[in-house]
Amino acid sequence: MGYDQAKASIESSFKQTGLDYIDLYLIHAPYGGKEGRTGAWRALVEAQQAGKIRSLGVSNYGVHHLNELEAYIKELESQNGKGKGGEISVGQWELHPWLTRPDIVGWCQQRGVVCEAYCPIVRGERFEDPMLQSLTKKYGKTPAQGFVPLPKSVTPSRIKENADVSDFELSKDDMESLTTD
Repeated sequence: MGYDQAKASIESSFKQTGLDYIDLYLIHAPYGGKEGRTGAWRALVEAQQAGKIRSLGVSNYGVHHLNELEAYIKELESQNGKGKGGEISVGQWELHPWLTRPDIVGWCQQRGVVCEAYCPIVRGERFEDPMLQSLTKKYGKTPAQGFVPLPKSVTPSRIKENADVSDFELSKDDMESLTTD
C-alpha cells in the first residue's frame, strides 16, 4: 500500500461507516516496500492532522520496519515541525505465551507504544494448557484474558471478559512460567 491507496482506503472507511472521525487507524502490514510504507504513513498523518483520525498504529511490522518508520517520522518532523510526523500509538501482533516476541515488545515498551495482541489465546488451541489453567484458577480469570486483547466475539459473556482485564497483573514468576521462547 502506498500514499494514494492509503488515502483512498481512509476515505472509503468514512464512506462505509458514516463516522466523523476514527479513533485508531492501523497500517495492516508492512507490504509495498519502503516507499509504500512511508507513503501510507504520510497519508495517515495527513488524515490525523485534518482531525479525521485520533491515533495511528501498525500491525505485523518487524523491528526493522519499526526502525524505518521511526526514522521516517523524524524526517517528517524535520521538514514540517515537531509533532508533525505522527506517532506510533499502537502496534498489533500475534502475541501470546507461546509467541512472546521480546524484540518487538521491548521496542514498543521503550517508546511507550501499546502492544495489542491478536490471537492472544492461540485461537483457543491452548486453553487446556496445564500452566495456563493453574494461572486462571489463581487469578480468577479465563484463559482468554492477557495483553491488550483484540476482542473478537459476538458472545456477550466473552465481550465482558475482554473488557475485564484491568484489575489484575501476573507476578514476575507467573510471567516467566508462561515464557516458552
